[in-house]
Order: sequence, then structure tokens, then C-alpha cells
Amino acid sequence: MIDSNELRRILKECKTVAVVGLSANEMRPSYFASKYMQDHGYRIIPVNPNYDEILGETCYPDLASIPEPVDMVDLFQRSDRVMPFVEQAIEIRARVVWMQLGVINDEAAKLASDAGLEVVVDRCVKIEYARLFGGLNWAGVNTKVISSKRPLYVN
Repeated sequence: MIDSNELRRILKECKTVAVVGLSANEMRPSYFASKYMQDHGYRIIPVNPNYDEILGETCYPDLASIPEPVDMVDLFQRSDRVMPFVEQAIEIRARVVWMQLGVINDEAAKLASDAGLEVVVDRCVKIEYARLFGGLNWAGVNTKVISSKRPLYVN
């Protein structure tokens, strides 16, 4: 299991992130997590064959099409669909494969690890960044949304 010090080091060192499954829909977790990371100095490279551009960045159909080095491959895919992307991450010599919350594929993780990549499983890049570098507020996320409406659970 990867500890907080290792996560902190990965997030400090890996500044170019290919996000597989990044959606242009602002309501999708992949969008707001990637936007948050972009706002915090990360180079986000969208990987989704359904779009030409997301977050002001050229979108690529697969990892092999990216014309620059990638530090981290962030997977917003179902667990049973990650293996081809892990294989591509190995081919492009990414340093880290990061499987988002709920994405768990032990076979793919072992393949990446055996190939020398660091592997993070079942964690969110945005949440871990905010937890380790500041940015979590009392509700658990810093949305930067100001509202006069109080949540029902606040007295």
C-alpha cells in the first residue's frame, strides 16, 4: 500500500498528466478533478477519442498519440477496461499509473509495477493533492463556490 509520503512525492514530481476518459461535461468527476489539477499548475493532457479539445488542451484518441513525455497516466475508466491503457502507459514510458476512486484492477497494477511504473489504486488525484498540500475545507472539498444557503447538516 502506498503511503502519504510517496503520494506527496509523486504529486510533486509528476506535473504532466494524461487523463484517460476525461469528459468535456463539467459535471463529470474527470472534468472537475482535471480542472482543479490544471488550476494548481499541472499540465493536463486529455485522452478521449470523442473530443478534439477539453480544458483548452488538444485531446488525443489514445496515449500513443501524445507527442510529448507523460509523467502520470490518470485512469477514469471502469476497472475491466484499464488493461489496454496500462499497456500503453508502459509503452510511452510513463512513470506512474494512477487508477481513480473505485478503479481496481490487480492484474493491470501488477503489470505496471513489474514494468517499473509506480501504481496508485482506488484514489483520487484531486482529493490526495488537496489532502497533502492543503485545499480541503470542512466539507471535504474546496469548491470555491460562495453561497448564502447553508447545508442542512450545519446548525
